[in-house]
Amino acid sequence: MYLKHKTQTEAVIEAMEKNGGYATLNWLYENALKIDDVTWKTKTPFASIRRIVQNQEYFFKIKPGLWALKTHKNDLPESVAALIQNDEDLEIKSEELKKFSHYYYQGLLAEIGNIKKYNTYIPPQDKNKPYLKMKLGEVASLEQLPPFTYQETIDKIKSIDVIWLNKRGFPDSVIEVEHSTNFKNSIIKFNELQDFKTNMIVVAPKSKEKEYKSVSEFNIFENIRNRIQFIDYTMVEKLYENTLKLQDFIFFNKLS
Repeated sequence: MYLKHKTQTEAVIEAMEKNGGYATLNWLYENALKIDDVTWKTKTPFASIRRIVQNQEYFFKIKPGLWALKTHKNDLPESVAALIQNDEDLEIKSEELKKFSHYYYQGLLAEIGNIKKYNTYIPPQDKNKPYLKMKLGEVASLEQLPPFTYQETIDKIKSIDVIWLNKRGFPDSVIEVEHSTNFKNSIIKFNELQDFKTNMIVVAPKSKEKEYKSVSEFNIFENIRNRIQFIDYTMVEKLYENTLKLQDFIFFNKLS
C-alpha cells in the first residue's frame, strides 16, 4: 500500500497545531523538521519554513517573528490574541494591550540574544510576565547580572528591559522597549554605562522617533546620544530574520 508523504506546508501546519495554533519562527525551526513522513529535499529548510508561513491561505502574521493558523484565529490564548494589533496604534489601546506587546518584544529580543550566543538578562520585576506559553524569566539565560563593575552601577541598570552579555560577563547590548514617550527614564539607565563599550538601543514605534530625538538632545545625554540607536518594529523584524538566516548558514555547514 502506497503511503502519501506529508508536504512541507502540512508539516508546518501540524507543528503549529501542536503548539496551539501559533508559533515563532525559531520554534518552528526546532519542531517542524521533527514531523514524521516529510521530505524536505533542501539544504535550507529554515528558508522554506519562512516562505511557507507567508502563504496567506493558511497563515497570518501576528507580530514580527510570530505566526498563527487562520483556523485558530478565534481561539488563541489571551496573551497571544492581544498581540493582533498595529503597533503604531498602541497609544489608543488599553494599558493591558500595551503591556502584552511590550512583553512580546522583550521576549523576542532576549530570544535573538540567545540565538546569537549571548547570555541574556530580563529584570526581576518582569520575570513572571507572559511571553507566549512561557514567562519572560524562562527566556533569559541569567538569573542576575554578573558583578562586572561597581554594585552601585549594577543596581541602577538592572531594570533595563533586555541585556545581552558576552562570554566574559560584560554588557554587549542594552535594550529598552518603549511604547509611551518616557524616553528620558530609559536613556538615564544607559548613561550609567557610558564608560563601557556597550551598544545602546531604544525600541519603539516609528511614530515616536521624533519624540525620542527631542529627549536625547538633553544636555545630560551629551556623552551617549550618538551611541544610542533607535530601532522601530520593522527593524526588529529584520534583525530577527537576519539572525535566523545565520542559523540557515550554520545548519548548511553542518550538512556539508
